[in-house]
Amino acid sequence: MPTMPVGGIVPRNDAGQTADIIVRNAKVFTGDPARPHASAVAIKDGKVLVVGDDADIARVTGSATKMVDAQNRRVIPGLNDSHLHVIRGGLNYVMELRWDGVPTLKLAMQMLREQADRTPKGQWVRVVGGFTKEQFAEKRLPTLGELNEAAPDTPVFILNLYQSALMNRAAVRAAGYTKDTPDFKGGQIVHGRDGEPTGLLLAAPSALVLYSTLAKAPLLPEDERKNSTRQYLRELNRFGLTSAIDAAGGFQNFPDNYRTVMDLANEGGLSLRIAYHLFPQVAGQELDDLKRWVETVKPGDGDEYLRLNGAGENLTWAAGDFENFTEPRPELAADYEVEFEKAVRLLMENGWGFRLHATYNETIERDLAVFEKLAADGLFPGGNRWIFDHAETISSSSMDRVAALGGSLSVQNRMSFQGEAFIQRYGAGAATQAPPIRKMLDRGLVVGAGTDATRVSSYNPWVALHWLVSGRTIGNTLIYPPENRVSREQALQMYTVAGAKLTGEENIKGILREGFYGDLSILSDDFFAVEEQDIPHIEALATIVGGRIVYAAGDYEGQDEEIPAISPLWSPVAHYGGYQATAKPSSTGGRQAELLAQAAAEAEQQRQWRSARDGAPAVIADNAFETHAH
Repeated sequence: MPTMPVGGIVPRNDAGQTADIIVRNAKVFTGDPARPHASAVAIKDGKVLVVGDDADIARVTGSATKMVDAQNRRVIPGLNDSHLHVIRGGLNYVMELRWDGVPTLKLAMQMLREQADRTPKGQWVRVVGGFTKEQFAEKRLPTLGELNEAAPDTPVFILNLYQSALMNRAAVRAAGYTKDTPDFKGGQIVHGRDGEPTGLLLAAPSALVLYSTLAKAPLLPEDERKNSTRQYLRELNRFGLTSAIDAAGGFQNFPDNYRTVMDLANEGGLSLRIAYHLFPQVAGQELDDLKRWVETVKPGDGDEYLRLNGAGENLTWAAGDFENFTEPRPELAADYEVEFEKAVRLLMENGWGFRLHATYNETIERDLAVFEKLAADGLFPGGNRWIFDHAETISSSSMDRVAALGGSLSVQNRMSFQGEAFIQRYGAGAATQAPPIRKMLDRGLVVGAGTDATRVSSYNPWVALHWLVSGRTIGNTLIYPPENRVSREQALQMYTVAGAKLTGEENIKGILREGFYGDLSILSDDFFAVEEQDIPHIEALATIVGGRIVYAAGDYEGQDEEIPAISPLWSPVAHYGGYQATAKPSSTGGRQAELLAQAAAEAEQQRQWRSARDGAPAVIADNAFETHAH
């Protein structure tokens, strides 16, 4: 679209190469060591044409070039969540009531009550992850009585981290649970004194009971799943996300549950670049699935918007541990390595990469022993990309072994949501290195960052970036000493460059350089300058993917691509949106007192960490890990 001259830049009309879109008057962090800063980026045919200043872009400005004035705002490369369940999340997004960012239980319950009134008969109100009781001023979950009072007739299901789920009586009936319903393996349906289910489900430690119950809720009609996915991708674009690595997961069947994103990719309807994985769904049939896949597709198949990246995050069900920190670490089957080795060998011999869900070092050590056995046959390091995900308790020796075998790591901010539970079970000392992010980076490992959204963590990448930089949970509990926090630039690299390396796209994505994808965002606040506590409140004002404006707000509102209206009309997202934005903490009263209290607490914790490091017994004060309201 033609634009007026801006800042003395006059559109050219000659036949030279001209940009489709230019972002100028910006504080550009490129991520490119060769040129880390600039004030303008020009994009043509989906790729960066010029990075520089006004003089540089003047030569590629044409009469049809769209000019976007960043008004001296911060511009960064598009963010890349290295572990996001984006495909599954998109299929259900418009049916979910999101409590992400909601500051009080009172407000959360008001939203739930209103949504129950508008939800049609036969449908459920479902709150599926993205929150923790620690974010609420009340520091608690709703009671079953409160759920039944708020929604006496509409089924309500609330997923609480990896730990539990709450159901009202209507949901218990809709799920078909009675006094005779047997417990799920590794989970419990809690019964009352009358023998009937109370509505409380417990993962002990497996979350199968939680996810199997959620699967009983009605699905969207197939013709509405495409709209739901587009709305979810637009919500991710809202926070500057331009790429994600889909980690697959349970209840995500290939190809059935991938059909929606495949159709959108074929139609040019994706606003997020997705590298996906394939996860065998049926225990005992994993090798059959893997054999069928390696014979029909291969990593890299697809295009720049949708491509296969490998298998995982489980290869065999028996080899996967659990992440419920309210329960003891699970003991895996003594012989899971037999089938696991066959799966890994099959993939490595056929040029497939993979990713593995591994919370605990005990799991990682057993997996590494299998890889080292296969290394004797020349399969490791074999050039295939492979990743350990999560790795909260990985040891230094295991990191060395990962490096020797050519592996990478991907960490998620699960401790943002479960940090308090981890401390209660394993202690504050163990929590300081869960996961040991700085040690991973210091070893030279590729370490991607992400969220593991949507069933537990929020998909908001700025919550995860805040965790990396501050070492704090959603409830504002400080868990990491300075030695296990990263700089803002390091955190951003983990969310851009590292993610590109995990998919083998580091030569085309992750930084703003000529010839790379034209993916960037204009931020509401400068990530490098805002107060630390304000980082989770950053959003994008404009997000550009391949030169397309896929999200626009504020001064840029109305400039993004149009997508269909949210449907169905009763959708919680249609009424409340997704992540609930609140005022920045720095804008609220009492900031000076809070800073003083925080500084005093950090000084005491630093003294104790230093004491423990130097060999003296560290005594952790009772209030050392107290939470402070934002």
